[in-house]
Amino acid sequence: MCYAGRTEERDDMNTTGFGERAGFTRAAKTAAAAFILLALSSCSRLLGYGVLLWSIDDPSVAAGTVLPVHIRSNINGVWVVSAEDEAGGKARRFELPIWKLEFAGSRGKAEAYSEAFSEFASAYAEAVQDGLPIRAEPDNNANRNYRLKLGQVVKVIGRAKGNPAMSGDSPLPGEWLKVLTDDGQIGYCFSYRLRLFRQERGSPVAAPAAAESAEADPKLDLIFSTAWHPEVYKEMIDTKRIDLERFSASWGFFPGQDTGIVRISLPKLELSYPYSAVAPVRDRTWLFEGSRVQASLRSDTVLSVQYIDAGGAQRSAVFVALPSSAEDFIARETERRDSLFRSIFRLGPIFRSENYGTLAFTSEGGFAWTGYDILVPSIIPSASKGTGRASLRLFLSDDLATAYSGALSLSFDPAEISSPVNFLYTLEPGGLRLEYLPPSSLEGVLAQRRGPSPTVIFFSSAER
Repeated sequence: MCYAGRTEERDDMNTTGFGERAGFTRAAKTAAAAFILLALSSCSRLLGYGVLLWSIDDPSVAAGTVLPVHIRSNINGVWVVSAEDEAGGKARRFELPIWKLEFAGSRGKAEAYSEAFSEFASAYAEAVQDGLPIRAEPDNNANRNYRLKLGQVVKVIGRAKGNPAMSGDSPLPGEWLKVLTDDGQIGYCFSYRLRLFRQERGSPVAAPAAAESAEADPKLDLIFSTAWHPEVYKEMIDTKRIDLERFSASWGFFPGQDTGIVRISLPKLELSYPYSAVAPVRDRTWLFEGSRVQASLRSDTVLSVQYIDAGGAQRSAVFVALPSSAEDFIARETERRDSLFRSIFRLGPIFRSENYGTLAFTSEGGFAWTGYDILVPSIIPSASKGTGRASLRLFLSDDLATAYSGALSLSFDPAEISSPVNFLYTLEPGGLRLEYLPPSSLEGVLAQRRGPSPTVIFFSSAER
């Protein structure tokens, strides 16, 4: 059989079988004969040259070898190439899956590609974690194109610059590699959970565990693809009272699909556990093997996690999926506070009172207060320097919201003064009215009621 070299793509690679048939017309036989002659006359023609990406056994050809390419068949998904068996023997033609060869065109381009590829020609990697993702871009947040099975072998075809995989705030050792799977998928995989090795001859095969690995589980995929945050975040969002001191994108449950490290991050708690695979325990419950962390999917938006803390005690925590990213909610709350502060700043930014001194704000949120001696130490701590940061971190109850513009918190220097001094405030045509808000009037970040005997201060707006 001769594979005719053609520049067009073929529909059927079988050129035999043109013989006498019942009903064959003279025209048909003539056309068939012409086709055979054309095929025979073009046997020496080539489409071009390509570079073998994955070593093969029959014939024995190493990755990185430049091969003549005779035919491409999209229907069968193959190239027809020729090569001499490295074990010796006459050159012969054979089929290659499309994905195993990088077609370059000319011999010169193929040789240049082969030279650039030489660093990776013998490089392979084995997944040491079940479910390790291959991503569309070298970034943990990029779309996942493929999930490797434990023990599955991939071909390393390059490296890429990208955002490093993280464990908490620390980057993990390793690099992003461009890889080719044994069924033709290309993407990027972080090397931390890959066992890299070199093989000059023969086609590497997956470990037995890869063939036995469980099929894809959509609910487990949901755990890996969802950003899980502490349950209290949902309450803050529902009540529209987000406390930025207790609401951070860095707190949550992080299953670490790229890293093989499951992490639980909460205020005053940071735990990390390496794991090798995720195994089902029962319906919608999985064990991160080697970590003693178990996750149960209560619903598509609620995840219960059981873990062992640093003292050896068993704990549990509930995490939720938010309607949009934590960063979005933080940005909205920050803008709410900034908008309220700008309204105060525009009215001033310098305010004066005969009895309570001068209060001046900076556009960056700082303040300086002088002449407030009458408020020391009943309201303002005696150690205060009179400068600090202003914030609009508090929210008003429905009753207070009808009478006040908001609540202003002043955090005085030095930093050792941990608690801010809080005031209800009202913006008035001639100035700013403050009313001291004692700690007893607060429930978290909610100003619930006025103080029992409130101190009221009126500041006139000074001329700019």
